[in-house]
Amino acid sequence: MNKAPTEDRTKPDFGVNLLPAPSRAFLIDPFLDQKQSFRFFSEVEQQVQWQSREILIFGRRVLQPRLVSWQGDPGCDYRYSGTTWTPDPWSPAVSRIRKLVSEFTGELFNGVLINMYRGGQDSMGWHSDDEEELGKAPVIASISLGASRRFLFRKKENLKEKREVVLKDGSLLVMEGSTQELWQHSIPRSAKVKEARINLTFRRIVVD
Repeated sequence: MNKAPTEDRTKPDFGVNLLPAPSRAFLIDPFLDQKQSFRFFSEVEQQVQWQSREILIFGRRVLQPRLVSWQGDPGCDYRYSGTTWTPDPWSPAVSRIRKLVSEFTGELFNGVLINMYRGGQDSMGWHSDDEEELGKAPVIASISLGASRRFLFRKKENLKEKREVVLKDGSLLVMEGSTQELWQHSIPRSAKVKEARINLTFRRIVVD
């Protein structure tokens, strides 16, 4: 149950690849229209059980600089940075977003990490979504709602090699192929950003 599908499927055309092959990252902007984004932001903000938890960074436990929630199918526990998340049930708004993303990408997602960036002081440090339970070459589909934020890539073998995109309200970023193996990504702090941003990163947990 919940095993990643093994059959080959024709991939939809997502547009221009932001990264050199064999890594693949695509920005679909806009994916949601303004009305959808506004409604989803309000509903997700109200329906999600937000948490502020400690994670392990370089051997130290620090408070995450954002609010977080993990939703998913039963049994889809997710472990990262020394913390294990047991999924909350799918909320109505997140379920509707998952359906839209799955229909567009052709992927079946059974979990979503939801981040609330309360303003420009909230951030995400350099990391890769390469946890064992995501399997090899995971597909990560990330929806942005609210404030625009810079999103940075840097190559693991050459930290000076970087790419940058701006994730706007209603945009969808799809990362696949060797992206998590070869690249890290981050959301840096920004003194210019005053508004909140919610992002939902859909993924598939491989469960035995």
